[in-house]
Amino acid sequence: MSTAEVSLQREAANSLLLRRIARNTRQNPLAAAGVVMVVIFLIFALFAPWIAPQDPAAINLPARLNSVSQAHWFGTDELGRDILSRVIYGARISMLVGSCVVLTSLALGLVIGSIAGYYGGPIDRFVNVVLMNAFLSFPGILLAIAFVAFRGPGIFNLVLALSLGGWVGYARLVRGQVLAAREREFVEAARALGASDLRIIVRHILPNIIQPVIVQAAIGMAGAILAEATMSFLGLGVPPPTASWGTMLNDGRAHLFDAPHLVLFPALAVMLAVLSFNFIGDALRDYLDPRSRIEAGL
Repeated sequence: MSTAEVSLQREAANSLLLRRIARNTRQNPLAAAGVVMVVIFLIFALFAPWIAPQDPAAINLPARLNSVSQAHWFGTDELGRDILSRVIYGARISMLVGSCVVLTSLALGLVIGSIAGYYGGPIDRFVNVVLMNAFLSFPGILLAIAFVAFRGPGIFNLVLALSLGGWVGYARLVRGQVLAAREREFVEAARALGASDLRIIVRHILPNIIQPVIVQAAIGMAGAILAEATMSFLGLGVPPPTASWGTMLNDGRAHLFDAPHLVLFPALAVMLAVLSFNFIGDALRDYLDPRSRIEAGL
């Protein structure tokens, strides 16, 4: 095949991809808006030192509680720190903690749920009846508060605390999917050919059940960001002077009526981040569901 033919095929594939993206955007504008917002927050998180107009920890007491102005687009807080810079840096904490919590919870859920669903019997009963129900009997945020109160604040402890109860939802989902998939014909064929249990789970079962897990992870990212903001609001998140949306909300609640911009902008950031991942999760669920794709003409 000549270079010109390869170039034409690449251009045709790119054109088809762009048309599909444009069609999906028209059919689901909320998902497109969610993707745009997530990209913006990721850019804030990755390039915060170059995007933020000022040092988020720089104290300027003469400029404390200034309202929105040309010098400070989001105003200043009670210590004169620029709120826009702190919101931008807060995206770094939220994205980092949310991603780590989802990855840790997903890894634990995949391992525990796969073992319980594949082997069944006493192992499944212990994991499903005893282990999962023990964690589900306590609110996840309560477990996280107790863990951080015992271990102390910090990003590492915060991720562990939120993952402590977050893995159960992924494990229950994976267990149910594996229970249904382990009796399928391709699994029986792999088992008849002498494939090991690890190979069957990793190479044959998990690739066929990963779609609902991806949807759960996208929605779980929204929950992790909200949980991080809650923990920071309670003073159990990242210690100051590190900028965090939840910490900013806690600092601004004393000035809710005389300087509402202290609460407004970090609250908007939390709301937009949570909504964005929920929009993406809903869109992925509709797109990965064959029945929804047929009804939408995809």
